[in-house]
Amino acid sequence: MKLVITMSRRFGTGASIIANDLSVRLGIPVYDKAFIEQKLGKHEYETEVEAIRKLAESPCIILGRCASNILNDRMNVLNIYVCADKEDRIHRIMKLESLSYEEAEEKLERTDAQRAAYYHEHTGKTWGDVNDYHMIMDTSELGVENCADILMHYFEKLEYI
Repeated sequence: MKLVITMSRRFGTGASIIANDLSVRLGIPVYDKAFIEQKLGKHEYETEVEAIRKLAESPCIILGRCASNILNDRMNVLNIYVCADKEDRIHRIMKLESLSYEEAEEKLERTDAQRAAYYHEHTGKTWGDVNDYHMIMDTSELGVENCADILMHYFEKLEYI
């Protein structure tokens, strides 16, 4: 399998759970903001774009960081956008971070606004535009626990794995 998966997501959708599940099943690493910033801090790469392009030379899953846009010229990349109902996201954040409803809602709004601004600043595009992704997964409808199964079935059907 030479597939690179990019996963953009709204805060609180469970996308990192899906990415980690896929990572185990496919035997490929997941790279996120913390990992990429660590590599930049160690001066292994000069820019995030360079880091993402280099990491994507091998099969992997990249969470966020405008990877779908950075790698849009590659044929082996599948861009996924993960969304969910706001109420579901708030309750997931409350549970994971032991926050009140109001605290979780505020964190959700702040984080989504930061992600949208970051994406627009680096791509000039609207974050979450369906035209920029091959697949949209709604974890409220599909269930976080089912998304990796759905993707694995899709990969098998297309003979990616």
